[in-house]
Amino acid sequence: MNAYSILEPTLKDILEVVKPLREDWEVRSKIIEELKDVVTSVESLRGATVEPFGSFVSNLFTRWGDLDISIVLSNGSYISSAGKKRKQNLLGELLRALRQRGGWRGLQFVPNARVPILKFESGRQSISCDISIDNLQGQMKSNFLFWINQIDGRYRDMVLLVKEWAKAYSINNPKTGTLNSYSLSLLVIFHFQTCVPAILPPLKEIYPRNAVDDLAGVRIVAEERIKEICNANISRYVSDKYREVNRSSLSELFISFLAKFSDIRLKAAELGICTFTGQWEDIKSNTRWLPKTYALFIEDPFEQPENTARAVSAGNLEKISEAFQMSYNRLVLAGHNSSSLLSMLVRPQILNFIARTTVGSSNYTPVDYQSTRPVMSRAVQPQSRVQHQIQNMSSLERHPNYFTAKRQVSHPNSLSKQIQETHPNNSKLRLQHPIQNTRLEKQPINFSKQRQQIHPDTTSLEKHPNYFTRQRQESHPDTTTLVKHPDYFTKQTQGTRPYSSTKQRQESYPSYSTRQNHAVPYYGQGQHIWRPKSDG
Repeated sequence: MNAYSILEPTLKDILEVVKPLREDWEVRSKIIEELKDVVTSVESLRGATVEPFGSFVSNLFTRWGDLDISIVLSNGSYISSAGKKRKQNLLGELLRALRQRGGWRGLQFVPNARVPILKFESGRQSISCDISIDNLQGQMKSNFLFWINQIDGRYRDMVLLVKEWAKAYSINNPKTGTLNSYSLSLLVIFHFQTCVPAILPPLKEIYPRNAVDDLAGVRIVAEERIKEICNANISRYVSDKYREVNRSSLSELFISFLAKFSDIRLKAAELGICTFTGQWEDIKSNTRWLPKTYALFIEDPFEQPENTARAVSAGNLEKISEAFQMSYNRLVLAGHNSSSLLSMLVRPQILNFIARTTVGSSNYTPVDYQSTRPVMSRAVQPQSRVQHQIQNMSSLERHPNYFTAKRQVSHPNSLSKQIQETHPNNSKLRLQHPIQNTRLEKQPINFSKQRQQIHPDTTSLEKHPNYFTRQRQESHPDTTTLVKHPDYFTKQTQGTRPYSSTKQRQESYPSYSTRQNHAVPYYGQGQHIWRPKSDG
């Protein structure tokens, strides 16, 4: 059995987990509606519209992806062009309005960025949001990527897989000097342009001009003109009967993608990546790119000659190249199984999330690629095995940070004395949990029908994954029914001596007498709960 036959179903299992569900679309739509209410309350933003862009619009976001929003100022029917100073002032006013309204976390204003941004986190599923003013260029680029999706559905799958892989190797964060998600999307385009036979054409064959230069005048006219040109050229390319069709599988495309950029550190000294022409370009002979001041050059095909990889540092370029090379070398080795492949391709928390489903099932149902822009209130699509199981979980279990019994067995030292000594108060770790300042150990959660469907054989609390049995019973053989409750904190965890009698317990915790039919996930002292970072 070769590497491709094992890798193919593994990649599909990853896609089943990272692809957004219907509720992920709905949550982002609700966030947009809430922002509209806040924007209308700001006097200087009266008449402005709240419009999403980025991966949400291009249909390249994962279940935990962030949300990019542009506030388009009212300027009649013409494209507005607010200066940077005015954008800073308007975002400052919006920041104050968001603070007054409440319900938003981690508010951060970045006024001196190339594009001033207001960042925050929504209370709905902790989705990160970036707000900018009059970012029509970002909206247009999102539309281009969405149109490219229509040429070949494998493009979307590859982008989602590459994003997760890049996060697993910590090379998908421009704040730390690595690649942003837009650059990764362009790398996938370049790979599809240069593979044999080619899957995508050079982007100049889709739109022959620098698109940013054509965003002027009446907005609806400019946008329609660009859309008509792109749709006509895409239709011509797809319907070309003489074009050789590439029938490579996802696994073949993924491995060849890693191989192509495994020596990117050496090539970057002299060559730049140009998706507009669909080939490597010599930097010295390209007057648009001179003088070269970047470690890596990935030209923005829609806003030439901007470099989308300008944040990549020389030191991190070597790290990026090593990630490509190491991943390729490990994947082509023989003797892999699904578990070992997953550990190389996804983050540990996503691996734990995938492990809760049956990996490699032959019942996988391919996703129907959308030929039109996905609406935010789209109809329910046929569900695959993993998606159906995820939707049937309770909200807490469905969160990728949920620590299952398997995670607890894999990390037996998570409640060890070493961690307790390092974090005796457990305050910092507790605040990292998305449900902040909540006493989970005192909050009963009933067994719902959804959880019973996931664990149909659970007839008693003894079978709950958080139930501590033998060790606790041996330590406290005289304990009563309360001690067997999954929320009960032992001496090692709580740092206090457990109550020795039912009467004492009921006096301190009178609600315990009615809670024996409830089960609450256990969050012990010192246990670090991971919250996934947003992807672009």
